Amino acid sequence: MFDVDAVTAILHEAVEEVVLPRFRALSEGQVVEKSPGEIVTVADREAEELISGRLRAIVDAPVVGEEAASADPALLRALREEPTVWLVDPLDGTRNFVNGRPEYAVMAALVRGGETVAAWIVQPCARRVYVAERGSGTWRDGVRVRRAPAPASPSGMRGAVLTRFLGPAARRRVEEVAPGFAEIGPGTHCAGVDYPLLFEGELDFVLFHRTLPWDHAPGALMLTEAGGVSLRPDGSAYRPGDDAVGLLDAADERCWKTVRSLLLG
Repeated sequence: MFDVDAVTAILHEAVEEVVLPRFRALSEGQVVEKSPGEIVTVADREAEELISGRLRAIVDAPVVGEEAASADPALLRALREEPTVWLVDPLDGTRNFVNGRPEYAVMAALVRGGETVAAWIVQPCARRVYVAERGSGTWRDGVRVRRAPAPASPSGMRGAVLTRFLGPAARRRVEEVAPGFAEIGPGTHCAGVDYPLLFEGELDFVLFHRTLPWDHAPGALMLTEAGGVSLRPDGSAYRPGDDAVGLLDAADERCWKTVRSLLLG
């Protein structure tokens, strides 16, 4: 057992002490490129340090944070080798944050036996908190979230496809089938915003290619606990320690099958 509210409080502490004071206030030198096309800020690093230390006091387990794993990819082995692991995304949507856009989030998840059992998403600008435990549902600010079925026809479905990491053939297919849907957009470039848009009903599906565990473990659990579907393109279950790519999230099984057939063939 562990204190769910204590984890929420830790994320709030990081938001108030580290993240929000830097929003639209980053100075020169506080944003650097950590790898080609990937940036990190002082807020990412300081928030991860704060959150990681506090989480170990709640459940004494290894912490796999985005920035720590970027520096030492071997940390990811803990998801396959350790019985219990914390996942931390200290600032999801870093580029949005740097550009002064409000679509960013602070996230954490607890993984046991290779499966996500608890998850948290805090959206600082929207002042929203999402929490889920396996078997206990998904909650927004204390109110249970239940995903309604998507429209039966693709012409009524709204979705997002993150094409940045798709190959040319996959991009062409998306472009070809897009007119048959009500809407296919690029998403917000923040999983901590895209997942809530899906399980709250503003989107009906989201297709991801890259599935880093700190990006997807929180939202995938929340989606399924709200009644949605989160599966690999081959229909297998998502597990944070997998090395696979591709993840199709949808409002319900029928929607998942329809989108899978149209977008992925």
